[in-house]
Amino acid sequence: MLSEVLLVSAPGKVILHGEHAVVHGKVALAVALNLRTFLRLEPHSNGKVDLSLPNIGIKRAWDVAGLQSLDTSFLEQGDVTTPTPEQVEKLKDVAGLPDDCAVTERLAVLAFLYLYLSICQKQRWTREDLELINKWAFQGERVIHGNPSGVDNAVSTWGGALRYHQGKISSLKRSPALQILLTNTKVPRNTRALVAGVRNRLLKFPEIVAPLLTSIDAISLECERVLGEMGEAPAPEQYLVLEELIDMNQHHLNALGVGHASLDQLCQVTRARGLHSKLTGAGGGGCGITLLKPGLEQPEVEATKQALTSCGFDCLETSIGAPGVSIHSATSLDSRVQQALDGL
Repeated sequence: MLSEVLLVSAPGKVILHGEHAVVHGKVALAVALNLRTFLRLEPHSNGKVDLSLPNIGIKRAWDVAGLQSLDTSFLEQGDVTTPTPEQVEKLKDVAGLPDDCAVTERLAVLAFLYLYLSICQKQRWTREDLELINKWAFQGERVIHGNPSGVDNAVSTWGGALRYHQGKISSLKRSPALQILLTNTKVPRNTRALVAGVRNRLLKFPEIVAPLLTSIDAISLECERVLGEMGEAPAPEQYLVLEELIDMNQHHLNALGVGHASLDQLCQVTRARGLHSKLTGAGGGGCGITLLKPGLEQPEVEATKQALTSCGFDCLETSIGAPGVSIHSATSLDSRVQQALDGL
């Protein structure tokens, strides 16, 4: 039973290297992004469970007694189970969402209800607890995505950097935290179409595209090696290698046909300031990352952010290699985070 306010956060995720090549059996590196989602659990005595997701405009409440009356035979203690279509349909009835509710909002509420009914929250997390969190987060991903890779939930749980290869996920042991700019070009993309485009190009030009995929694989492996050597005391020459890998990977992704004029513009703006950028994710627009070297003066960073904003992009300064899911005390939170939580 929760007796006091519990504050929890989890990082986001970006792909550092290996986009698209991972679909064809190559290595990808995913890193935890220190733009965090915060959760505040607060006990109430009104007999209701209240859910507030301000970023997507969700505010719902359910009677605890009504939730407890559901058929929860699938909720074996400590047993992580995949939600069945019948259970999801039952949750839709419980959710009570209007027919015109957006798909993202509907899936978020269904994932919350499924996990709420399935998990007993703990205040202290052992490694076994984290493994359980990761497994349940994967089931939440299944509610939303159907057949996820498992990378998103693993990165958010464990943090740092992960290696993904042919369905196997492993943590990089000594991944440093790296400062980056995350830039959203605000150009929408169709991931499925982009993945299909690479596949078609591979079928059409196998002797050209297959070596590109092999080269992207080598870039991921070299980056993994360098990150492992950087540890707690990275050297300037190691950052130079990371910058070269970023440039090479971006050129390879353009050759695969997943670039976009907006991403080219992003790279040009940062290159003019001595910085190195690449797309992250599916490409075709979307987001890009820019590596910030140690010693870069803050006015230079701000000028770069302003230049990117002037292009119509959204730009955030953050870090990768962030901690995974974490419990916080209220006094440890950034004032802006605290203000946002207080406004719920």
